[in-house]
Amino acid sequence: MSNGLVIVGASYAGVQAGISAREKGYQEPIRIVADEIHLPYQRPPLSKAFLSGDLAHNSLFLRGEDYFKGQGIEMVLGHRAIELDRAASRVTLEGGDNLPFDSLVIATGSRARRLTVPGHERDGIVYLRTLDDALTLKPRLEAAKDVVIVGGGFIGLEVASTAAKTGKKVTLIEAQSRLLERAVSPLISQFLLDIHRAHGVDIRFNESVVAIEGNGAAHEVVTSSGLRVRADLIVAGIGGIANDELAVQAGIISANGIDVDEHGRTSADNIYAAGDVSNHHNSFAGRRVRLEAVQNATDQGKAVGSMIAGKPEAYNAVPRFWSDQYDAKLQIVGLSAPTDMAVVRGDMQDGKFSVFYYRDGKLTAVDSINKPGDQMIARRLITTSLSPTPEQAADLAFDLKKFEAGK
Repeated sequence: MSNGLVIVGASYAGVQAGISAREKGYQEPIRIVADEIHLPYQRPPLSKAFLSGDLAHNSLFLRGEDYFKGQGIEMVLGHRAIELDRAASRVTLEGGDNLPFDSLVIATGSRARRLTVPGHERDGIVYLRTLDDALTLKPRLEAAKDVVIVGGGFIGLEVASTAAKTGKKVTLIEAQSRLLERAVSPLISQFLLDIHRAHGVDIRFNESVVAIEGNGAAHEVVTSSGLRVRADLIVAGIGGIANDELAVQAGIISANGIDVDEHGRTSADNIYAAGDVSNHHNSFAGRRVRLEAVQNATDQGKAVGSMIAGKPEAYNAVPRFWSDQYDAKLQIVGLSAPTDMAVVRGDMQDGKFSVFYYRDGKLTAVDSINKPGDQMIARRLITTSLSPTPEQAADLAFDLKKFEAGK
């Protein structure tokens, strides 16, 4: 009897790999192993709609139990994979059970980077990566009056937005000189800074947390400049770490995530990786990258499932990201660099504009605020390597069909 496919991680990438393998004709057993007890769920709403109460718990799930049963996909929930034996083609679970496999997908995602400063072990410091994290954070946020956010990345800003909209006093501490410094242009950073400050968020740049002090439920966050900020609740969003321990322990090549090719293949035969845990060469970035994004996880999962089913379809999708903060919808297509030339289309004052990025005369990325149409056009242009001139981008006085016709 075939041992089939074992997928470690009920993430977007893991679930998609199993579904795509079935859709492409894979007939062998498929088992998805996860350390969480929940059915696979959406993660982006955790810091927004779920946290604010606009989305119910039972609306988060990607698929129901009946769907997986109908697809012949066995869900092995609440079991952590702790060891990978490549020679025996076997995964060991916490508790001692072993799962043999013909093919293995590691889709274990990433975990929140933890604070390590004195006082980091105090109750009242919360991270947000999982549904359990969100279930812990939601009632604490509702009860809090003074909230300190550590980190001006996507999660930190989304939680700050959710908290500020409900009337909390919010202070955000960011070690860099601007918001989302590694992800967007200074123009987008400034726009986001302005809207957060307009909603009363106190943002402190070039500050790092050096200690967390206090008595009982009251905390004082101490920064590198000596600033002391009172907090009922501290939310830390200081980046993620790839959950690549299984691969590293088994000698699979990993560097900031598990190295994979365009089909999700690792350096070990019949072992694949996809999603946040993987590191791939991205043709749009021109380098190896580890992307934490739903789009990347889903598209890589499709590529892996297709490969396992014997119908390879290489992953080469243009990266996409998004974030909702107040009434601003930030959408990003492509990967920009700090040295790229930036051209603005639209009016920042109206809260509807895009920033087009150029490198060596080629369009590399577009960031948009409340301009979904620009994103649709930009995705096509970047995917097909067609670039409007900066002048055309500035007023969008071009037509996609003309570019596709080479005019």
